[in-house]
Amino acid sequence: MAEAEVARSPLFAFADQYVSERALLDPIFGTEIGVHEVDHLLPDFSSGQAHRNVAHTQAALEHLSGLEPGDELDRVAKAVMVERLEIRLELERSGEDRRTWGVIMSPLSMVRQAFGLMDSTNAEQAEVIRLRMLQVRPAFKSWQSGLYDAVPGGQLPSRRHVVGVADQARTYAGGTFGTLAQQVALSCSVDLEVTGLAAAAADADAACAELAEWLSTTLAPLASEEDRCGIDRYRRWFRYWNGADLDVTDLYAWGWQELRRIRDRMWVLAKQLAPDATTLSAVVKVLDDDEGRALHGTDALLERLENFTADTVRKLDGVHFDIDPRIRQCDVRLAPEGAAAAPYYIGPSEDLTRPGTTWFPTRGATRFTWWRYVSMWYHEAVPGHHLQIATALLQAERLSRFHRLDAMTSGYGEGWALYAERLMDELDGYADPGDEMGFLAAQALRAARIVVDLGLHVGLAAPEDLGTLGELGDCSGQVWNAEMAVALLEEWAIQPNDFATSEVERYLSIPAQATSYKAGERVWLEVREAARDRFGGQFDLKRFHAHSLALGPMGLDPFRVEMANWDGL
Repeated sequence: MAEAEVARSPLFAFADQYVSERALLDPIFGTEIGVHEVDHLLPDFSSGQAHRNVAHTQAALEHLSGLEPGDELDRVAKAVMVERLEIRLELERSGEDRRTWGVIMSPLSMVRQAFGLMDSTNAEQAEVIRLRMLQVRPAFKSWQSGLYDAVPGGQLPSRRHVVGVADQARTYAGGTFGTLAQQVALSCSVDLEVTGLAAAAADADAACAELAEWLSTTLAPLASEEDRCGIDRYRRWFRYWNGADLDVTDLYAWGWQELRRIRDRMWVLAKQLAPDATTLSAVVKVLDDDEGRALHGTDALLERLENFTADTVRKLDGVHFDIDPRIRQCDVRLAPEGAAAAPYYIGPSEDLTRPGTTWFPTRGATRFTWWRYVSMWYHEAVPGHHLQIATALLQAERLSRFHRLDAMTSGYGEGWALYAERLMDELDGYADPGDEMGFLAAQALRAARIVVDLGLHVGLAAPEDLGTLGELGDCSGQVWNAEMAVALLEEWAIQPNDFATSEVERYLSIPAQATSYKAGERVWLEVREAARDRFGGQFDLKRFHAHSLALGPMGLDPFRVEMANWDGL
């Protein structure tokens, strides 16, 4: 690729080569970053490919060991790449990367999402999409073969996740690819039948139905009922998601303390919003029933989200951030049916021809209460994920290609997005008490995640001062289970039951990812306060934001080190 020809050093050249090789091994990753040469392909999920992935990662680490940094930029490039590849290799060797899946993240959802990132503007692109649809069945068959191989070693997720993904596949089989083919034919101005799009889509839908049946009838009976991953697996995943080591006692106690702090503030607001309310759920009803806060229909929702992001860019640009014109746009789209309940973000392509995109799962709803989404869109768009991820893409002269495209940790990324929500609170971004209640509900959700995610996977007891959780009664001191976790999210984070249930399913399927939000925010706030202490009156918030975002994604422990070396300029 052209970028490799002008690499600033052997380390940068190797980082470029590694990303290109990984795009071939994982064409979905290739599509995500904009390597269009692989858009007609899908990954091989078989055991054989898993062994080849291990060999590729091991070879990369061995090659890196022989490359000496030529300057400071090389030093950072090597450190970031080694840290990420070492934990990736550990997951690949242990089989963790293949056994840990569920509704929010599995080969099924990854394959479906890949089509949402593809260009569909001309006949050539329609053909690429047709070819990729024909790869859906082989991709699923390769996954099934890999799962068969995982059975003897007990390397399957719990039965709830197998059943959940089977249900998701059944939803997709109801015409997801057929609908997509119709949309592609229309947008590309081609004939649905003549091009073969209809036939390819029908085959992909049928492959989803067959996968659903196989998961339900063959794999689910072989899976265990055990949801808990245990401390050893949890530590491994915590380091993957956070780039930091885990102190269970400290993090659990801090998460509970944060949840109680947030809840106290929620009750202060509750007295303003619904003076007669005796429960937070009663306050939620007042807000949800307020037609002045409601949006009707997905068109109105998308318009509000687009305008909200554009207004936020205008308010922040030049004051607290310098936002490059190339990344001022952040797209908003509806998530595919069958997606998890929470909105999410996917970054721009490497060349920025595909903008960063926020995805909103409606789950069939047509009425939306805006108070819940204000902080959420600060988190997903600007100044959250979009500003962070797109800014890193612009740093090609300073950051290696691996650093920009393949080094993101959830602690760094989600930590920033949660910091962005907190920053907007500091900047009076929730002037309406209802909007602030939505912000606090989101904060409470992330604090509760620490408590229940650690509790569920490590087998911790609930705090002694937890008290009652609805119909479950007094749960103080009881070991956490899924029912307690759902109830905590409903009562303490004022989340609807369907969302709370979806969230707990998510935590159980992806150990330690849920803790990365507040753990990461904690580090972002700590490094900011450390900089304030060092520079006193010379501290400049906009310079802090510019430097920390230009550092690019990395683990939280390396991030602390790099920010401690910042000179404040």
